[in-house]
Amino acid sequence: MNLTPAMQDFILHWGDMGAKWGVNRSVAQIHALLHIAPEPLDAEEIAATLGLARSNVSTGLKELQGWKLVKASRPLGERRDMFTSVQDMFELVNVVIEGRREREYAPTLAALKAVAAAAKSDATPAHVQKRMNETLDTMQMFDDWYRDIARLPRAVQLAAVKLGAKVARFLPK
Repeated sequence: MNLTPAMQDFILHWGDMGAKWGVNRSVAQIHALLHIAPEPLDAEEIAATLGLARSNVSTGLKELQGWKLVKASRPLGERRDMFTSVQDMFELVNVVIEGRREREYAPTLAALKAVAAAAKSDATPAHVQKRMNETLDTMQMFDDWYRDIARLPRAVQLAAVKLGAKVARFLPK
């Protein structure tokens, strides 16, 4: 696959963005390439296009599959797996948000619940318990809000996002 300068810039920026989010730069670049590729690519094509070691590409593809951002398929008669990214941006954002919630946010909520419960029975000062509970309550409120929104049909979610921008203009600064 021949990359134009704009395609190269997109892939490089996606790699930089991924690195800031704690994702290996190469993994993010593999995802970027698959995201803009018009057809599925095999691991050899990905390695050649990005100038990465084949082993690095294999590891990156496994990580991306774990995140549910990349899918593998093997067309009839092919010996190699072909890889595609989630192409729909709305679905892609939802996959990323849900993945981060499951890996980061939900475990933090569980830990806060355990800590808050333990603090009730030990010598934790009342003002510290209050702060822990405020933290837990606020994080739980946002998680409940997210899960309520995530259950809505896509059209309703999009309408709510668009409406939110309009409502914000009418609220006091």
